[in-house]
Amino acid sequence: MSAVETVTEASQTPSTLNLRGEQEAEPYPYAHLLPHFSPEKYPPLTPFKHEDPGFRALQHADPRTFLKNATSVVALTPNLGTEVHGINLTMLDSDGRDQLALEVARRGLMVFRNQHEFIDREPEAYLEWGRHFGRLHVHPTSGHPKDYPQIHLVYKDAKSSFNFEREDSITSTVWHSDVSYELQPPGLTTFFLLSQPTTGGDTLFTSQISTLRKLSPSFVAFLHTLSAVHSGVEQAEFSRSGKRGGIVRREPVEHVHPVVRRHPVTGEEALYVNRQFTKRIVGLKREESETILKFLYDHVDKSADLQARVKWQPGTVVLWDNRVTAHSAIVDYGKSNERRHGARITPQAERPVPALESLELPGV
Repeated sequence: MSAVETVTEASQTPSTLNLRGEQEAEPYPYAHLLPHFSPEKYPPLTPFKHEDPGFRALQHADPRTFLKNATSVVALTPNLGTEVHGINLTMLDSDGRDQLALEVARRGLMVFRNQHEFIDREPEAYLEWGRHFGRLHVHPTSGHPKDYPQIHLVYKDAKSSFNFEREDSITSTVWHSDVSYELQPPGLTTFFLLSQPTTGGDTLFTSQISTLRKLSPSFVAFLHTLSAVHSGVEQAEFSRSGKRGGIVRREPVEHVHPVVRRHPVTGEEALYVNRQFTKRIVGLKREESETILKFLYDHVDKSADLQARVKWQPGTVVLWDNRVTAHSAIVDYGKSNERRHGARITPQAERPVPALESLELPGV
């Protein structure tokens, strides 16, 4: 695929990927990773047994050995995020990847700089990397590189946007945990930008462990007893309306998850609701559910003291644990007419484990 080839074969109106509808001066080096929208239909996802690599790392005498050659390891905030220089992710062996999974679970977020070798590998290498951490998720509506549906793409330039973005809001900030509507949502997630604006396009992260800890013990005890519906319907309807690429390859699902989940490796409890996909609390009347969810969403929105902001630089690879964090893209670069093109490798994890062992969830 060239840099000016049609992005989606499903549309009758060609949509080009250069900025002015002209041949770019130089071929885009990541043209093979531009969004492709195949009309192929996918069957429903089936349950599977997830074996978290972080458990293996717990058996190591020093599960942070993979960082021993780093030139810099700096905490972004006291409770969330670590920035690392001097480690080449492509050189991590199986033990190193296990340790990485555990460290991401503990810190929630890790930012690795100068990872050009990782980013410039072929798509098959991305898949091999991701499979170490779990079964790769195939997104039901997003664009992906041709022949590689396991790689989720974000894309926006002067003329096109293939992201799940709302234009009828005063803010682009939408806190979420990726595809939380799946029965087994993602765990460790890897994301990097292939092309980025000169400034802007940062990503915000927040610790859902810390947001929970800020609440009073009696309220947390009440939240332990609750479960909530997470839905992919709105996202699917967004695509069915002709946006993003106009393709829904797998019918949307809804699943019930605990409002407070427990990380299976670290044992930490985390708030597990998000404004993008959580729709209602099971067993409560509509007004009760809306009031509690609005309070929790506002709590996440306002807790700047619990957040970290990743400013992208060329060669940056970010990993986070979707089970204990939430994040939001910052779409503040639109008037620059610059391209922001990113790839996400998204292994699924276990079905969310309730913090309250006696909490009953619907059967599969």
